[in-house]
Amino acid sequence: MRLFEHPMSIIIILIVVLLLFGGKKIPELMRGLGTGLKEFKDATKSDDEKNKDSQSSSNSKDEN
Repeated sequence: MRLFEHPMSIIIILIVVLLLFGGKKIPELMRGLGTGLKEFKDATKSDDEKNKDSQSSSNSKDEN
Protein backbone atom coordinates (compact mmCIF):
# COMPACT_ATOMS: atom_id res chain seq x y z
CA MET A 1 0.00 0.00 0.00
CA ARG A 2 1.40 3.35 -1.02
CA LEU A 3 1.42 6.26 1.43
CA PHE A 4 -0.33 8.84 -0.76
CA GLU A 5 -2.59 6.50 -2.68
CA HIS A 6 -5.69 8.52 -1.86
CA PRO A 7 -5.97 12.32 -1.96
CA MET A 8 -7.73 12.22 1.41
CA SER A 9 -4.51 11.06 3.11
CA ILE A 10 -2.72 14.21 1.93
CA ILE A 11 -5.53 16.37 3.31
CA ILE A 12 -5.37 14.60 6.67
CA ILE A 13 -1.60 15.10 6.85
CA LEU A 14 -1.99 18.81 6.06
CA ILE A 15 -4.62 19.19 8.79
CA VAL A 16 -2.36 17.47 11.33
CA VAL A 17 0.55 19.77 10.39
CA LEU A 18 -1.70 22.79 10.73
CA LEU A 19 -2.86 21.66 14.17
CA LEU A 20 0.67 20.91 15.35
CA PHE A 21 2.37 24.10 14.22
CA GLY A 22 -0.46 26.59 13.96
CA GLY A 23 -1.23 29.01 11.19
CA LYS A 24 1.44 31.55 12.12
CA LYS A 25 4.35 29.13 12.25
CA ILE A 26 3.82 27.45 8.87
CA PRO A 27 4.96 30.44 6.73
CA GLU A 28 8.08 30.74 8.89
CA LEU A 29 8.82 27.03 8.48
CA MET A 30 8.33 27.20 4.71
CA ARG A 31 10.53 30.29 4.45
CA GLY A 32 13.28 28.52 6.37
CA LEU A 33 12.90 25.43 4.23
CA GLY A 34 13.09 27.51 1.06
CA THR A 35 16.21 29.30 2.27
CA GLY A 36 17.86 26.01 3.14
CA LEU A 37 17.04 24.52 -0.25
CA LYS A 38 18.37 27.61 -2.03
CA GLU A 39 21.65 27.44 -0.09
CA PHE A 40 21.97 23.73 -0.85
CA LYS A 41 21.32 24.33 -4.54
CA ASP A 42 23.90 27.13 -4.66
CA ALA A 43 26.48 24.98 -2.89
CA THR A 44 26.01 22.03 -5.23
CA LYS A 45 26.10 24.37 -8.23
CA SER A 46 29.42 25.88 -7.11
CA ASP A 47 30.85 22.42 -6.44
CA ASP A 48 29.83 21.31 -9.95
CA GLU A 49 31.53 24.36 -11.44
CA LYS A 50 34.71 23.66 -9.46
CA ASN A 51 34.71 20.05 -10.62
CA LYS A 52 34.26 21.08 -14.26
CA ASP A 53 37.09 23.61 -13.97
CA SER A 54 39.44 21.08 -12.40
CA GLN A 55 38.54 18.45 -15.01
CA SER A 56 39.12 20.85 -17.91
CA SER A 57 42.49 21.95 -16.48
CA SER A 58 43.56 18.33 -15.92
CA ASN A 59 42.45 17.43 -19.47
CA SER A 60 44.55 20.25 -20.93
CA LYS A 61 47.57 19.01 -18.93
CA ASP A 62 47.02 15.47 -20.24
CA GLU A 63 47.02 16.71 -23.84
CA ASN A 64 50.48 18.32 -23.47
